[in-house]
Amino acid sequence: MVMAAYSIRVFGDPVLKQAAAPVSDIDGAIARLAEDMFATLYDAHGAGLAAPQVGVGKRVFVYDIDDEPIVVINPVIAESRGEWTYLEGCLSVPGLSWEITRPKEVLLTGYDLDGNELQIEADELEARVFQHELDHLDGVLLLDHLDDEQRREAKRALREMALEAAEPVAPRLGLGRL
Repeated sequence: MVMAAYSIRVFGDPVLKQAAAPVSDIDGAIARLAEDMFATLYDAHGAGLAAPQVGVGKRVFVYDIDDEPIVVINPVIAESRGEWTYLEGCLSVPGLSWEITRPKEVLLTGYDLDGNELQIEADELEARVFQHELDHLDGVLLLDHLDDEQRREAKRALREMALEAAEPVAPRLGLGRL
């Protein structure tokens, strides 16, 4: 059984709204971060996880959609085309999902843990994971893709979930001000 190394930050945590800084040195600390992020991802049963979601402001994300764990450092979407609408959720907005339209195909560039350049052509689910995790690296949340009414409903649902859970962290995260 894999144990989460980090707690996943949830909506309301200010780190999720901040752009992450580029990684300047791919070293043992980045490798440990990636290893711990995978443990956290697997524990949460997710497809991808960006460093800001665990409170680390670095441009790193991990993903695993076909039992092939991959780390991407300083990712950039170099090209995109088409449209694909899909029910999308987020580990930082637990229990909620929405139909979101994003480009269907992307070309992602970045670096692996050895400092080698990556170029990954992806479509549908893999492309969506890339775009979703890049949003996190840019301080963009899934809720930012919703229209005003959807966003109001989402915030109401999040507020109700926080009250039901009676978690002591809710006031610290600002959920009372939604």
